[in-house]
Amino acid sequence: MEQPLIGIIGGSGLYQMDGFEVSERRRISTPFGEPSDEYVIGTLNGKSVAFLPRHGRGHRITAPKVNYRANLYGMKCLGVRQILSVSAVGSLKEAYHPGHMVVVDQFIDITKQRASSFFDEGVVAHILMAQPVCGGLAGKLFQAAREAGAAAHFGGSYVCIEGPQLSTKAESLVYRGWNADVIGMTNATEAKLAREAEICYATMAMITDYDCWHESEEAFSAEKIVATFQQNVKTAQDVLRRAVKALEPEQPCACQTALEGSIISDLSQVSDATQTRLEAIAGRFFRKG
Repeated sequence: MEQPLIGIIGGSGLYQMDGFEVSERRRISTPFGEPSDEYVIGTLNGKSVAFLPRHGRGHRITAPKVNYRANLYGMKCLGVRQILSVSAVGSLKEAYHPGHMVVVDQFIDITKQRASSFFDEGVVAHILMAQPVCGGLAGKLFQAAREAGAAAHFGGSYVCIEGPQLSTKAESLVYRGWNADVIGMTNATEAKLAREAEICYATMAMITDYDCWHESEEAFSAEKIVATFQQNVKTAQDVLRRAVKALEPEQPCACQTALEGSIISDLSQVSDATQTRLEAIAGRFFRKG
């Protein structure tokens, strides 16, 4: 079967869309544990796509407990070269209304509990993250959003909190003081792991609420957030269809050689077990060594 060079990570409503022809559902075991769910593999606009529900079907896995490493490792094993991420976020800017989307280009990661690197034992790598999303992929995603008629913003900073609790008002005001644009619980971790896996990554952040800083906005709830996101699903599907059509995953990108010069360990000292564990991520470096 043709390798799915394009990956989509998001909510379950995003693979039940017109034009997405499902060919198989594949469960993958990884050295980092089990991914959130089966990978749904099929074609969209003539391109092979692998979809993964980040929180599992039925949204049963909370943000800090998502096995991000397994999710991204599985995408790498499938041959994915570009990942489009879709997630719900809160707005930290007056002008960014619920229903808008932001193609972010920066992250402020304040998570503490989750594993966010494949290089946690046996090999040390310091990968560059100054530009944490793929600029070319983000540009295609934004253009697709404009073509779909979405109220879209290009660029912006995403504060990634641990969750599952939402922010206190004091915290929300601090993040606004940092001049951040949106707040969520997932994408910074995915972006770091995608870069280590040398996969292009961009995210479509769908605004569901104003977080809790907004004085005049009606108090929000988890139910309101879910309801707003569900209203946005149709727009998100349209954006994804257009973006996938425009993508050229075979085209070389600097993201796909991001590990070059990042591994500082003496590879001759790396154990066979560690090499096996990291084969899909850094196997070419071990073979060189």
